[in-house]
Amino acid sequence: MDITSAVVTGAAGGIGRALAARLRSTGARVVLADVDTAALDGAAAELQADAVRTDVSDAAQTEALAAAVPDVDLVCLNAGIVGRDLGAPWEVSPEDWDRVFAVNVGGVVNGLRAFVPRLLAAGRPAHILITASLAGLVTFPAGGAYAASKHAVVALAEQAALALADTPVGVTMLCPALVRTGMSPEGEDPADIAEQALAAVRAGTFAVVPDGWAAGITRRGQWLATGAQPELPTVDL
Repeated sequence: MDITSAVVTGAAGGIGRALAARLRSTGARVVLADVDTAALDGAAAELQADAVRTDVSDAAQTEALAAAVPDVDLVCLNAGIVGRDLGAPWEVSPEDWDRVFAVNVGGVVNGLRAFVPRLLAAGRPAHILITASLAGLVTFPAGGAYAASKHAVVALAEQAALALADTPVGVTMLCPALVRTGMSPEGEDPADIAEQALAAVRAGTFAVVPDGWAAGITRRGQWLATGAQPELPTVDL
């Protein structure tokens, strides 16, 4: 598809900013959304893009964002947080569970609710890019609320793709492993992740999965289907 107008949530840094930069380099109009006003303004100035401060956990703010971009053909629901507590589920505070799910899951739900009806009403080819995580495809013993939230995001992306299958609106789910962002000092370059994601959007690919993890994801499906005890996921190098 020819991307001429896009909106990116969580655009003040990391994958979101890399997505916005890549889209701007192709000549697309991009509206940046983020809750961090200072970082958002800096990104908007650098990329010569419009910005709308948005807390994606707030349905009304997300609705206002959608209303501000009436001609959008690519919606990147990318905003997400890790949370403070990354241990076993019972080691995570109630406040962390609430905040992580409000942003990571609620942000996607609010984005779908605000944008999908508008995209369908427009009746032209459009696409939704949802940033999930490898942590939503395989399961580690820790990971706190973040890991559980990303499993929920994977389900939301699948639901959306199935519901929109016979429409002009496509869905791509991005599931990176570690990426060098505000969430992690280690990992892949966010620019490379953005390039892979946008290539998948243009190709109509549903899932973008890191190299070496396909077999691990398959093994998880096998033990879930057979009732076997879960195992630690491994990457095949």
